[in-house]
Amino acid sequence: MKHMKNKLKYICVGLFGVLLTTSCNDEFLNTQPLGQVSEAAVWRDAGLAEAFVTDIYGGLEQGGFSEQALASLTDEAIFTHPGRNINVVTEARSNPEATGWIDGTRGWSNMYSRLRSANIAIANLSDPQFENTGGIVDRLLGEATFMRAYFHQQLLRNFGGVPIADRPFTLDEETYEIPRNTYAEVVAFIIQDLDRAAQLLEGKSMVRGRANQVAALALKSRVLIYAASDLHDMPTASGKSSVISSYQNKELIGYTSGNRTERLQQAKAAAKAVLDIADGNMLNLTEPLPHAEAVQVYENNSLSRNGGEAEMIFGRYFLSQKPEGGGRQGLFNGPNGYNNWAGNTPVQLIIDDYAMMDGTPFDWNNPEHEKAPYTDREARFYSTFLFDGAQWKPRSPANQARDPLGQIQTGRYEVTNSAGQKVTHFGLDTRNSPIEDWNGSYTGYYIRKFIEPDPNFVDQNTWQEIPWPNIRFTEVVFNYAEACIFLGDDEEARTWLNKIRFRAGLPALTQSGEDLKMAFINEKRKEMVHEEQRYYDARRWMIAPQTFGRQANGISIVGTLKPGQTNSLYRYDPDIYDYSYEVFDIDPGKENRLWLDKMYWMPISFAETQRNDNLIQNPGY
Repeated sequence: MKHMKNKLKYICVGLFGVLLTTSCNDEFLNTQPLGQVSEAAVWRDAGLAEAFVTDIYGGLEQGGFSEQALASLTDEAIFTHPGRNINVVTEARSNPEATGWIDGTRGWSNMYSRLRSANIAIANLSDPQFENTGGIVDRLLGEATFMRAYFHQQLLRNFGGVPIADRPFTLDEETYEIPRNTYAEVVAFIIQDLDRAAQLLEGKSMVRGRANQVAALALKSRVLIYAASDLHDMPTASGKSSVISSYQNKELIGYTSGNRTERLQQAKAAAKAVLDIADGNMLNLTEPLPHAEAVQVYENNSLSRNGGEAEMIFGRYFLSQKPEGGGRQGLFNGPNGYNNWAGNTPVQLIIDDYAMMDGTPFDWNNPEHEKAPYTDREARFYSTFLFDGAQWKPRSPANQARDPLGQIQTGRYEVTNSAGQKVTHFGLDTRNSPIEDWNGSYTGYYIRKFIEPDPNFVDQNTWQEIPWPNIRFTEVVFNYAEACIFLGDDEEARTWLNKIRFRAGLPALTQSGEDLKMAFINEKRKEMVHEEQRYYDARRWMIAPQTFGRQANGISIVGTLKPGQTNSLYRYDPDIYDYSYEVFDIDPGKENRLWLDKMYWMPISFAETQRNDNLIQNPGY
C-alpha cells in the first residue's frame, strides 16, 4: 500500500501555528527551517505533540458538508450537477477501475494515510519523552487511539474486513503484501481501541470537536450494532443474496460463526453504557411537545445551539474566519433563486415518509392531503425541508423586487400582466427561473436542515459555523432501540423510541414485532435524515433492493388563479390560487437508479489490488 511505504522525516506543523507554541530564542531560530521540525523534536515537546494529534482530525475533512453528500447516494436526495461520478454509484455501475464517487472520509488510501499518522502518534506517546503534566500524555494517546478506531470503522463499513493498521509500518516491511483481516478481527480490533480510548479519556475535560470518553463508547455502540446486522450475519445474508451466498470469502464481510444473539446483547450493553452517563436534548418528556416547539427543538438540534449542543457527542466544527469548505452548506444546497447551487435536493420518496401532525401517515389518496401536501405535517418536516410556499430568507437586493416576501417558489403560476392577460410565471427557485436556472432543483425541494436560518446570513458569500454531527446522542438511542427490537424486548424499545417521538411532537408508538421494526426504520429515516445514516442502514438491514432501487422522483406544482382573481406579482396565497400537485419520476437520462447486490460494499480499486495482490476483491466485482 502506497501510504505505508512513505517514511516521513519531517512533519509540517505550520497549519496549527506550532512555532508560536515554542519560546522565541536565537537557538531555536537556527535549528530548523521555518515551518518544519524534526520528527524526534515533535515527541519531546507537549505542544508539538498536541499539534500532531490535532492534525489527525483532518481526516474528518468537512464531515458530511462537502459539496456532494452521501444523501444523494440514497433515497433521500439526488445530486443536481452532472459529471461528478454520483451516477456510477446510484446506477450500480461501480467497478474496481471506476469506483464512482468516494470522498476522502471513506476512501481507502486517504484513510490509511490517516491511520499511519494515528499510529505514529500512538507509538511515540506510548513511550513519552515529556512529562504527563495534567494527564496530557494520556489524553493525546486516548485521542489518537480513538481516531485510529474511527478510521478503521470507516473502512470497515464501506469495504468490509481490511488489513489492520496496528503500527506505523517501516520501509523494510513488505506491507504491500498484507492480506485483508476478517470482518470479525477488524471489529475486535476497533472495540479494543475504543475501550482503551475510553479508559484514557475518562475524566478528561475536552474542547469541542476533540474525542472524549462518551465518543469512544458511542462509536463502540455503532460498530457493534452494525456487526449484529443482517448483512454481517452470513447465514442471514446468504439467504437474502445470491451474490453473498456464492462468495468464497464470507469471513471478509461478516461472521461465519458465533452467536448473533450474543452480538446483539453486546450492542445493547454498549449503547446502554452511553445512555447511562450522557443525555441528549429534551429526551425526558412524557408526552408530545406542542407542534411549534417541536419544530424549533429539531432545528436547534441540527444547528447545535439553544440546547441542541447536548445532542453532539463528536462533531466537526468550523470557524467562519477560517473557511474550510464545511461551512458552505447553504451555498452548496440552497435554492438557486437565492444564488445558491441546489446540489443535493430531497426526493419525493423522503417527503412522503413524513407523517401528519397527529402521527397518521401522509397519503396522496387522501383528498385533503393531495390538496395541501405541506399543511399539518409533523414538526421535523418543517425544520428539514424547503418546499413551495415555505417562508425563507429575504432575497438578494437585486431580486427582492421579484419576491419581497422571501417565499420558496418551485412551481409555475398564473399571473396577470399589465394588459390584464394571464401569463405563466416560473418560480424563482425552478430550473426555468430568471435567476441561475442551471442551479435549480430537479425535484421541487431543497434541504433546510443544517443551513443557517438567520435572515441576515447570506449563504452565497458567508461561511457558517454549524458543526457536522459525526456522532450524536440520538443515534445511540436508535442503536439501543434496535438491539432491543431484535432481542424481542419491544417494551424497552418503544420507551426509547417514544422519547424521540415526543420531542418531535408525535404520539407514542404502540406497535410490536415486525410492525415495530418497520416503525423503527421509518423513525430513524426521518430523525437522522442527511446525517449519513441511511446509506449504511439500508445496506446492513438489507432493505436496499426495495429502497435504493427506486427511481428518484419529484413534484410538479401548478398555481392557477381562482375565478375573478388577478395578481401581477406572484406570492404563495391559497386564497387567490388553486394549486395542483403531481408526483413524477426523474428522467432516466438524468439518473436511472438501479440496485445490484454488489453495491452492499464499495469495490477495492484496481490501483490498490495492483499494489497488493493479496487483497481479495469484494463480492460481485
